Amino acid sequence: MDKGQKFSAWYFLIAIIAAWLFAEYVYKPYTESKSEVPYSEFLADLESRTIENVDISDSRIIYALKDNTSPDKRPIVGGVIFTNKKSRQQPGNIKSVVRLPDPFLIIRLSSADVKFGGIAQRDSIMDLFMGILLPMLPLIIIWYLIFRNMRGGSGGIFSFGKSRAKELQGEMTKTLFSDIGGAGEAEVELREIIDFLKDPQRFDKFGAKLPRGVLLVGPPGTGKTLLAKACAGEAGVPFFFITGSSFVEMFVGVGAARVRDLFDQAKKKAPCIIFVDEIDAIGQSRMRNFNSNSEQEATLNQLLAEMDGFEDNNGVVIMGATNRPEILDQALLRPGRFDRQIQVVLPTEEGREEILRIHTKKLPLASEIDLRSIAKVTPGFSGADLANIANEASLLAARRKADKVSMNDFDLAIERVVAGLQRKTPLTPEVRKKVAYHETGHALVACYLPGSDPVHKVSIIPTTKGALGYTMQMPTEDNYIITEQELKTRMTVMLGGRAAELLVFNEASTGASNDLERATETARKMVIEFGMSEKLGPVRYASPSMMYLGNASEVRNDIGEGTAEVIDREIRRLVNEAQDSALNILREHEKILHEVADTLMQKEVINHEEIQAFVDKEKSQTGNDNVSSQESDNVSIE
Repeated sequence: MDKGQKFSAWYFLIAIIAAWLFAEYVYKPYTESKSEVPYSEFLADLESRTIENVDISDSRIIYALKDNTSPDKRPIVGGVIFTNKKSRQQPGNIKSVVRLPDPFLIIRLSSADVKFGGIAQRDSIMDLFMGILLPMLPLIIIWYLIFRNMRGGSGGIFSFGKSRAKELQGEMTKTLFSDIGGAGEAEVELREIIDFLKDPQRFDKFGAKLPRGVLLVGPPGTGKTLLAKACAGEAGVPFFFITGSSFVEMFVGVGAARVRDLFDQAKKKAPCIIFVDEIDAIGQSRMRNFNSNSEQEATLNQLLAEMDGFEDNNGVVIMGATNRPEILDQALLRPGRFDRQIQVVLPTEEGREEILRIHTKKLPLASEIDLRSIAKVTPGFSGADLANIANEASLLAARRKADKVSMNDFDLAIERVVAGLQRKTPLTPEVRKKVAYHETGHALVACYLPGSDPVHKVSIIPTTKGALGYTMQMPTEDNYIITEQELKTRMTVMLGGRAAELLVFNEASTGASNDLERATETARKMVIEFGMSEKLGPVRYASPSMMYLGNASEVRNDIGEGTAEVIDREIRRLVNEAQDSALNILREHEKILHEVADTLMQKEVINHEEIQAFVDKEKSQTGNDNVSSQESDNVSIE
């Protein structure tokens, strides 16, 4: 049971106890103190002169008997004798009778010397309150408390259609473009939108119109939401922030109502910016949804109408962010709605250096720190990854109680982000030997194969990501296109560990499962996506894939069985060729394979310089010089 449910249960229990206490000590004495008697008994009591006073209403007669037990003989009012001790009148001393047509009632009351009066309105209201409303009061209170707790500050159950957008002013975000690095052209385009909002007259004289919408697309962690926050900080206009999932509820029509309410609020404060994060939650293509009356489609239709419909919304710019632009509805992407699509891509080397400077400006850095070299060996890292590296480096320095963050702290932080945290897992000598040869196979194939990335470090220490060891390669610069030969080189390095196991132990192990998975996926992409198969030709056989989330390639459903068989044979051929190539390299350099593996078993970790020393030693002995390196676009772990 969650916190809200416990809250409601406790108040419900309190309400039950309060209702019981009220019924037992308030309502029950009130009702029991007035006994119902026939009219004849009232006349008998009147004739015997035992009645103290009478209250007459339109329908009833309530009378109090004289109290012979009370020392001061004070009259009873409302069923209570006002004695010095203020004790309660006993039940039965106040009686109630239905009033009958009696023309001689007043004469009889006067003859018996009885005080009488009228309580028509007071009695009916009191009976209504005491009999109906008051017993329900605890339940009404608990109902109010429960639903106030349920609404969570969002307006209660009767305000589902109210927008949940948060309005921010520039100073509230505390984020400016100067706090963001590596944005490049995305920052330039967003600054133009901000200038339009700040000084519309400058653009009006040229007849330029304010863009209706700006869509930020890119891989996760590239800073799309951060750029939107910087827009809020720079623009100086109201900024409404909401997530796409906030429009979706279990009640029909709530999403469309919230869209209307959001734009109504924005129009009142124009010029302003509306930012919808993860807009794909409500903007998915209607072709994907066969239910034409779905809540998601109604919400999308309302959003389309608000962005560019019959009514104008001048001065309101809507910004969206997503890493799945391929699933968005085409009506949402047309000019007039999202006029601009800004690609927020992974940062370049200069951008990575700028991001590192921003995230390390408050860190005490050692003099040997070179942020440019860190940026150089981290291609493929997003802004979020670089921020994590800077934070991990500061944590490592604090853990060893150092005064400043060293370059070694950054190296360990990069390894921790890429390979995972080292863990103490005891390995048997046999397993340790197989892991050492496996990782040495990766490293030597990478060293001797032209076009491969330089080996940075080889380790046989298990990590938290499930690896018993790893070989880390780090490129020297960014590479935005990859050739067929470079892809084959990568596959050969991936299968170098399995080739070493086959060469030394004459059998393979499960340690190469991830290598096989990645090599097979690379071969599959070469065949069905990149057209790198002579038998199949320059034809794409892959189904549409997600642009930025990196899903596995799948073959289209409309290809024939014969084509599918050829695809399987070509994938198998490429993987076999890569394994054979790795085996040939390791057979040629088997002596150095054993030497490096023995060193790795002794030291557990060897770096680039130590591996290069073995390679240079063999090169000087044989005169063979076929070691080269080629740049890649990401850091790889084998």
